Amino acid sequence: MNEHQIIGYIIGGGLKESFRARLIVPAQEVQEGAFVVVENSGWRYYGLVTDIQLGATDPRFADEQSEARLPAAIAKALHGQTLYTNLEILPALMQDIGPDPISAEYKKWKQDNPDDPKPLPVKTVPPHHSSVEMAQPEHIAGIFGEPSDKNFIIGYTREQGHPVCIDLEKFVQRSSGIFGATGTGKSFLTRAVLAGLIHYNKASVLVFDMHNEYGFDDTASDTGKRVIGLKNKFASKVRVVGLGGGATIRGETPDFNLEIAEGDISTSDVELLARELDLKETTATTLDALWNSFKRDWFSEFKMMTQEVIATEDGKKIPAPGSVATWANANGVNVMAAEALQNKLRRLFNKEYIVEKPAADPIHEIISALENGQHIVLSFGKFETDLDYLLVANLLTRRIREAWEKKTNAYRSTGRDEPKQLVIVIEEAHKLLNREMASQTTFATIAREMRKYYVTLLVIDQRPSQIYDEVMSQLGTRISGWLGDDDDIHAVLSGLSGREALRGMLARLQAKEEVLLLGWGVPMPLPVKSRRYDDQFWKELLGGGKRSQEQNLKELGF
Repeated sequence: MNEHQIIGYIIGGGLKESFRARLIVPAQEVQEGAFVVVENSGWRYYGLVTDIQLGATDPRFADEQSEARLPAAIAKALHGQTLYTNLEILPALMQDIGPDPISAEYKKWKQDNPDDPKPLPVKTVPPHHSSVEMAQPEHIAGIFGEPSDKNFIIGYTREQGHPVCIDLEKFVQRSSGIFGATGTGKSFLTRAVLAGLIHYNKASVLVFDMHNEYGFDDTASDTGKRVIGLKNKFASKVRVVGLGGGATIRGETPDFNLEIAEGDISTSDVELLARELDLKETTATTLDALWNSFKRDWFSEFKMMTQEVIATEDGKKIPAPGSVATWANANGVNVMAAEALQNKLRRLFNKEYIVEKPAADPIHEIISALENGQHIVLSFGKFETDLDYLLVANLLTRRIREAWEKKTNAYRSTGRDEPKQLVIVIEEAHKLLNREMASQTTFATIAREMRKYYVTLLVIDQRPSQIYDEVMSQLGTRISGWLGDDDDIHAVLSGLSGREALRGMLARLQAKEEVLLLGWGVPMPLPVKSRRYDDQFWKELLGGGKRSQEQNLKELGF
């Protein structure tokens, strides 16, 4: 297809429904999700093809195979007059391109901002027979921006391989999500986005790396090829932290290790593990009593208690000194509830990374590094259970929240030392942000409230339907690969205009390397071929190399 070749013209539609266009090129040259431009009357409309429909002036012409009984030239001429293809175009934005804008509101804005042709939400319709063409690089750059240290290439248009960018500064201002079924390339795309944030210094990044994928080099499970870790390319900027003393990650030694002091574990940290530890309703009462008795030493004191009994001279058995029962009786706590809680907490008491007193203060070291613009990849190493993930992630995030709130409040009072923007990356987010946990975890608070304190989330998940809908509504940018479950598709599209038209598009993405860009962080929805995380990616990012249009087309299979 030649550049700026007209592919059709408008024949109907409206603001409450899609525009309808008659196609004048073969239907195979246009795909669902194509980015198209409609121009007329001084305005340019940007839209997305959401459906391609075959039609006929009379059903008989579609039913009869006239090419089998008529000469080829006559059959072709007949088909050209009687059979056609229509496009459904979801309008997204409109932009003034003429000398006489039709909107008084836009006239005033144009006077105040003469050098910025700002696209607007669609508020009117193009006239009949307005031309429709495929979007060209200048159109895409006008909407998504030219590649730069602010605008990061996230992928390429599926039809022509034109680069599509996301605004990294806008991306980090609100929480965001990367979704897709297992095997769709979420982790690769996440690595690419994080590399952009780190390279262009748009935010500090804290990655809770449950599967040890992001720090050091890895091997792709499907191809067996090396996958470059962030530490490999950003040795001075990224610090890999291993959970537990002496921990190694894929045979590599981390920059330092995270050991958690018993005194750093609060009773609220344990309450957040209620489902994982199968805690009962009486747990909160027992924990409150422990805190009142021992304050920050409650964990170590409770751990040291026994459940022994001693026999009296008359043969009766009574709780031994230093036992759970002795403490419970002295503090008005149900003995059986206290002993049951201690039994369940043995899973924590036995964790190697929870120690009485670490040699250093690794939590403070992590927070200090993030405050100073460094990036932390916390690898869980051999500790890959949900209990480890929930405990460590919640505890560390609680401390980070306290530090950033304090720093932000000081900045607002003095105007000095503005906090560094922080992005916290969590995999398998539904374990921390499901309906039961969302009201309790620090992560839910971050999603709802912490962007005003310079902290946002980047959640990665294959089951977005299991994330609490109140949290999903706070995700500004959503990047989604193929999803096979209707509930997951509904969750990703929740709260977005045109979601019914986008539903089929999301369900029909290729299983790998295609994503749909959605939400507040992008000017309009758009399906793209996601950028590959390979040697060429690093050459472009770090070496300033640029991929030619021919390379794009070859990579995308054109």
